[in-house]
Amino acid sequence: MSTEIANKDASLAELDRLAEVAEDVLRRCKAAGADEAEVAASVDVGLNVSVRLGETETIEHTRDRSFGVTVYFGKRKGSASTADLNPDSIAKTVEQACAIARYTEADPASGLADAERMATRFPDLDLWHPWDVDVERAIAIGLEIEDAGRAVAGITNSEGASVQAGEALAVYANSHGFTGRERGTRHMLSVSLLAGEDAGMQSDYWYDSVRAAQDFGPAAEIGRKAAERVLSRLGPQSLSTRQCPVLYAPEVARGLIGHLLNAVSGGALYRKASFLLDACGKQILPAFVDLIEDPYLPRGHASAAFDAEGVQTKRSALVEAGVLQRYLLSSYSARKLGLASTGNAGGVHNLLVRGGDDDFAGMLRRLGTGLLVTQLMGQGVNGVTGDYSRGASGFWVENGVIAYPVEEITIAANLRDVYANIVAIGSDVDPRSHLLCGSILVERMTVAGA
Repeated sequence: MSTEIANKDASLAELDRLAEVAEDVLRRCKAAGADEAEVAASVDVGLNVSVRLGETETIEHTRDRSFGVTVYFGKRKGSASTADLNPDSIAKTVEQACAIARYTEADPASGLADAERMATRFPDLDLWHPWDVDVERAIAIGLEIEDAGRAVAGITNSEGASVQAGEALAVYANSHGFTGRERGTRHMLSVSLLAGEDAGMQSDYWYDSVRAAQDFGPAAEIGRKAAERVLSRLGPQSLSTRQCPVLYAPEVARGLIGHLLNAVSGGALYRKASFLLDACGKQILPAFVDLIEDPYLPRGHASAAFDAEGVQTKRSALVEAGVLQRYLLSSYSARKLGLASTGNAGGVHNLLVRGGDDDFAGMLRRLGTGLLVTQLMGQGVNGVTGDYSRGASGFWVENGVIAYPVEEITIAANLRDVYANIVAIGSDVDPRSHLLCGSILVERMTVAGA
């Protein structure tokens, strides 16, 4: 039997074991008087190796387990968890959850998701690709990445390279009779390098994250890309305060989309802590922009047949022609708002940001003269008002060509205005996230120097 087949069989057997334990716990909860109950169990296994300056720094094997129980006595809720799956620990966890529920206040919105919304379709999403890499091979890959970066003229030091291989198994079960199994792998290569000396020193990094190790490009390219990025940052200048167009590189553009997702999430809405209150059905982005949630994307970073409550996921538009079509709701937040779950307990399941056909070079040409942002610092986002102010660094661009690096600047605007003033979205999608977004060009923002 091959290692891959053996690994596959072992993972399925472990999922079955977790499911059996979860279903037994649900029976115990019912016997203890709970009207409803749910169980979430997971096992994460991984290898993490780091190297620096040609030497092995750390070798870490991980095996983390989690077992959480939530019970409902009417509308009173109690939760408890453990990392120990032996019978005594699980029994105590059930007792604790029940004891907590008996002393909590009733909440009319609490309870399981509606039974009729439980998932019944479980397509193969191609998420399980264990990486048969041992410590010696992982060290060799890390050294290859770092050596390739350090070999580039001008690189003066390294903060190290890392190689990570991970496998995750999870079971969610509830007293509706639903039991869902999930398994997925995630692997990462990364490196951080330095260039310059003393006060002129700069650092930067690069990484790749995939479901299947065969989707990695040449490992050395990670090192060369990091070297290219850090060398391009040498000799930075500041900018005087001005208003100008701002182009977000793909790796930071998805942050803008993340702020939008936070604003249309149920928790922010029912707490009235969102600048997009009552925005459903209204224009929030330009008409050329669509945001499509696709939970069934093969090898997607957030692909799933069901959400954290067992609700069936589905492919649907979040924003269509710039108009917000719906919110992102769990069962609890939906009840608080008088709406229905959208299958987003736990977050969004892969978001495709569609807007244009220009590659990165084309987006620079569309920018013309303005600021290209490649890094953001600090929080600086008020979710209630939409006020946005972030520390940034990147490059000043003139006539579509990068002129020089800039740092110690701040970019500011209100997010409502930022979204309304998006003039282009690139086809240069960064595939390393569940938010699949290209570069974003904003017509005008305030840029302030140090």
